[in-house]
Amino acid sequence: MRKLLYGVAYYDEYMPCDRLDEDIRLMKKAGINVIRIAESTWSTHEPQNGVFDFRSVDRVLDAMHAADISVIVGTPTYAVPTWMVKEHPEVLAVTPLGPGKYGARQIMDITNPVYLFYAERIIRMLISRVAGHPAVIGFQTDNETKHYNTAGPNVQLQFVKYLREKFGSLDEINRRFGLDYWSNRINSWEDFPSVIGTINGSLGAEFARFQRKLVTNFLAWQVAIVNEYKQPHQFVTQNFDFDWRGHSYGIQPSVDHFEAVKPFDIAGVDIYHPSQSELTGIEVSFGGDMARSLKRSNYLVLETQAQAFPNWTPYPGQLRLLAFSHIASGASMVAYWHWHSIHNSFETYWKGLLSHDLQPNPVYNEAVTIGRDFARLSGALLGLKKTNHVAVMVSNEALTAMEWFKLPDGRTYNDVVRRMYDELYKMNVSCDFIQPNFDNLDEYKLIVVPALYAVTDEALERLNAYTAKGGHVVYSFKSGFADDMVKVRTTSQPGIISEACGVTYNMFVEPKGVGLAGPMFNDETARVGTVESFMELLTPVSEEVEVLATYVHQHWGQYVAATRNRYGKGLATYIGGLFDASSMRRILQEAVKAAGLWGTDQQLAFPLIVKTGESIEGDTVRFFFNYSDDTQTFIYPYKNGTELLSSEEMKQGEEVEIEPWGMRIVKC
Repeated sequence: MRKLLYGVAYYDEYMPCDRLDEDIRLMKKAGINVIRIAESTWSTHEPQNGVFDFRSVDRVLDAMHAADISVIVGTPTYAVPTWMVKEHPEVLAVTPLGPGKYGARQIMDITNPVYLFYAERIIRMLISRVAGHPAVIGFQTDNETKHYNTAGPNVQLQFVKYLREKFGSLDEINRRFGLDYWSNRINSWEDFPSVIGTINGSLGAEFARFQRKLVTNFLAWQVAIVNEYKQPHQFVTQNFDFDWRGHSYGIQPSVDHFEAVKPFDIAGVDIYHPSQSELTGIEVSFGGDMARSLKRSNYLVLETQAQAFPNWTPYPGQLRLLAFSHIASGASMVAYWHWHSIHNSFETYWKGLLSHDLQPNPVYNEAVTIGRDFARLSGALLGLKKTNHVAVMVSNEALTAMEWFKLPDGRTYNDVVRRMYDELYKMNVSCDFIQPNFDNLDEYKLIVVPALYAVTDEALERLNAYTAKGGHVVYSFKSGFADDMVKVRTTSQPGIISEACGVTYNMFVEPKGVGLAGPMFNDETARVGTVESFMELLTPVSEEVEVLATYVHQHWGQYVAATRNRYGKGLATYIGGLFDASSMRRILQEAVKAAGLWGTDQQLAFPLIVKTGESIEGDTVRFFFNYSDDTQTFIYPYKNGTELLSSEEMKQGEEVEIEPWGMRIVKC
């Protein structure tokens, strides 16, 4: 890419009137240089079986090319047309809730051969038509693809075939999954039941792994088709999304992003977040760190909000703050869903850059300033290289296992991930994400491991070896508890990592009125922190193990809450419960210091966020973001440089003031 991409999703088909020329005029004024089209409008492009109409696509491509606006074309496969369901109702996914009903998007069975036949046909018809168009710079396969809980008889049959290939025999499956329990043992392949009703977490987790593999295969299949037509200068991407809590929240349960991304040229992602006084930038950072980690390179933000619902309309300055926050995490593109606010149907209030009157507004006017600065600063900000010394280890297998065995108050794996990631973010500790099968652990000085509940012996042994060679690891509770089949290990917990952590336990409880005290709190006895949701009753294996925190409780006070142990040349920290945010931050802060990573960035803390990258020219670029409604001041501690937005010189030791929801970008 030769410039930062600044874009919107644009559907001429949704417009209440013909205003393409006016939209292009406003886009050009805002500095929009790329749009996404087509992935939502299959029924427009194929109104009846085998009848194709690409006039709206041709019209937009020609107009955008004339305006020097690039286009990413999506394959329109995630929302099926009415005629297909009428002729072939079997294309709808059968889920644990029963047969599918037409209406929403993402309701099809991505393994159904009839659906795949029609999907391949529309992909080939569309991509062969547009691949040679000079406006087209890339393609997006499908949209926010998942398995949509498809679990009908055809999927169950495929699952049985998958199990036979993976495990070989029913005896092995019965043994590994513990199916003798409650007479779940399967003694004949013909008797294999649907997994929809299973009470066995091991079998259920294996089915979830299989469903994620369906997504990986489906996307690879689409990429292979698109690759037959794409030109050498064009890319193929996918906009992966995340666990949803009213906004992007955590690891996506239905997709193994690290596997699914492999056939793509560049990772794409959509990131939605709280706004107004609840805006912290954490979701932007989390999603960006994940997207960048998938291919260990720059990525595209294919969707983020412009307005969207009353509580998402940004305060003045927040749209700019967010756009540059994406760039600071390594994005090469920021694009809004959507250009205009739709006038009817499901997403009427998911407002676009233009409101329902289709006229400029304060959000659009702020976008104009972003587009202007993106164009001016592309040379300095495009392709920023991020080098981090901290990694957060995440796992779809652990996530699924904890869906089966949630914490007592219903909190899940992603709540533990976010509790640890969020506190690192607030300390300005930049992170990558890795999986348990990541081979090059030595690239990092500190690895943070949230609730690695289900994992292979080999992965834990690699972590032990990494620690022994001088690495630092922080484990949360529930790490190492079960193997990759979600079968609880029979050794004293936390099993294999006990050797490095120097701690054991065989009881765990739901905390009720449990506090925290100890050396990490600068007070040996006074209750300072709290334990939420879950706690393990830890016992150090020797006096050499350093106790960082103890429980404050009439009955559980004899047990420790967090420890640190020297193992070989490295250190292993173990956190025995879901600590409150402040207490979690204290433990992680000590781990960062012990790893030798407490530096200049950590002189600042949330709401002042620092992000750093290396430009293509080799310059260091630092972003300073104020995620608050108050003016923030700090003493600039780095070497002299140039503030890119104002072109003013920045001198070491001078006081810097950042207005509410403002920023500074310094190149040095």
